[in-house]
Amino acid sequence: MAFADLLEQVGSTGRFQVVHVTLLSMPILMMASHNLLQNFVAAVPPHHCATHGNLTVSSMSAADVLRATVPLDSNGKLDRCKRYVHPQWQLLSRNTSEELWEDVEEPETQGCEDGWYYNTSEMSSTIITEWDLVCDLRALKQMGQTIYMGGVLVGALVFGGLSDRFGRRFLLLMSNLIMAVGGTCAAFSTSFTLFCVCRFFCGMALSGVVLNSFSLIVEWIPTRVRTVVGTGTGYCYTAGQLILAAVAYFIRDWRWLTLAVSLPFYVSFLYSWWFLESARWLVLNRKSEQAVKNLKTVARINRRRAEADKINLEMLEDSMKKEMACSKGSYNGLDLIRTATMRSITICLSAVWFSTSFAYYGLSMDLQKFGVSIYLIQVIFGAVDIPAKIVVTICMSLLGRRPSQCGALVLAGIMILINLLVPYDMQILRTSLAVVGKGCLAASFSCCYLYSGELYPTVIRQSGMGWVSMMARLGAMVAPMVLLSGEAVPWLPGFIYGGAPIISGIFAFFLPETLGMPLPDTLQDVEDRGFRRTNSKDSIVKEDLALKDFCTIQLKESV
Repeated sequence: MAFADLLEQVGSTGRFQVVHVTLLSMPILMMASHNLLQNFVAAVPPHHCATHGNLTVSSMSAADVLRATVPLDSNGKLDRCKRYVHPQWQLLSRNTSEELWEDVEEPETQGCEDGWYYNTSEMSSTIITEWDLVCDLRALKQMGQTIYMGGVLVGALVFGGLSDRFGRRFLLLMSNLIMAVGGTCAAFSTSFTLFCVCRFFCGMALSGVVLNSFSLIVEWIPTRVRTVVGTGTGYCYTAGQLILAAVAYFIRDWRWLTLAVSLPFYVSFLYSWWFLESARWLVLNRKSEQAVKNLKTVARINRRRAEADKINLEMLEDSMKKEMACSKGSYNGLDLIRTATMRSITICLSAVWFSTSFAYYGLSMDLQKFGVSIYLIQVIFGAVDIPAKIVVTICMSLLGRRPSQCGALVLAGIMILINLLVPYDMQILRTSLAVVGKGCLAASFSCCYLYSGELYPTVIRQSGMGWVSMMARLGAMVAPMVLLSGEAVPWLPGFIYGGAPIISGIFAFFLPETLGMPLPDTLQDVEDRGFRRTNSKDSIVKEDLALKDFCTIQLKESV
């Protein structure tokens, strides 16, 4: 690929790339905050029916009033959704012998006509307490998250195609702005409906930020450091999970928390004007003059002024003659399945992305029995990604992308299936297996982001990434529905969650290897490469050197 030589000429790992990747990675720190925001803003606090509005008893304690107005559930706790039609003062005179009351008819009950009382000792306010999303309205909590994920799905389709047509930089600017404004409006929503609408747009914008940031990073760095840089940006998302736990711990009001995780995107929008459009995209879209200017700017930032003076329009067009000839015409989503090779890649990647997200959210929803605070759970879930991504980085650099992707998925599925055989009372073992499975799925996510970007050519890379991202969101939306099958067959959800990654791991085996391979720019590049599974010795050595640099950095940070 000729562009790789041009990139080396202007400086492929200089100051520009360092600043460029750093600034593009900053918004990724806050992406986890929006993805997992529902865990905190929609937390359900302990609650029960409010006492009768016309009831005034000053001589009794609050506990006695509750005992006379709110019945107890099967666990001996105050019922969350019922109260007595009339206060049952005689209940206060019961002695410890329940036998005297066996023949007493149960008093008539009703719903919470005067609202609910919420225990706000842990969280001062959530959308649950704001709009009483409990009892008959409790399903609306899940609907809010489903609407948000639907926005992410729509955004993957919309922004993926538009950025291939209008450029990565412009769509990234718009995505940052929509995320900032949407989050701000959600924080000041006056109704649950308005909150869901704003969250839908936040979900759309999230897809735009992810897809365009990833493409701008990949298309401005050389092949030999692609694995390390891709994993490094993945760590930003991991760090974002820990940041969310810390921010949510200190901000217990849902409106201020939503605003706090949205304001940084205004900053991202402002400095995103500095970004340079992908030179690859410019050349392949007949904007060679701007591509030359961008390459010259990169060379000057990297202190290679002599090399910048050598680059001109004729040189650029001559060196990328083949790519420009192959990129004639317009491209759309149908190109993802137009040829046999592209069709196979798209089908296999769709299975990988769907099952990774499907099992990830299915496993997360099955881990709500820790018995510890939600903040600690968030920290555990975020921390397990750190070793998982280190391991997958080493595997991708030494073994290749294909075996790493297969291994992560199959191992995750095995962990989930083994968990079905462990007795329920062995909570430590069950939790340990679940955490290992979650780490494998996090490693799979880290791998498939990089792998997919390397498999799809530049002319339809965003369309391809948008499609597979949509498949991931579809998996996240289907996961809760499968969980409902556990009411009929308790072991069925775990069997499905464990079986899906194993099956998709088999699909991943049929993908071509990309370790050490240059990025394809056109559909013809993909066809020429075919399903090559071997790598040159020189390519592996280059990746290995980059891996050693990465490991050195990790050791220094740990010390």
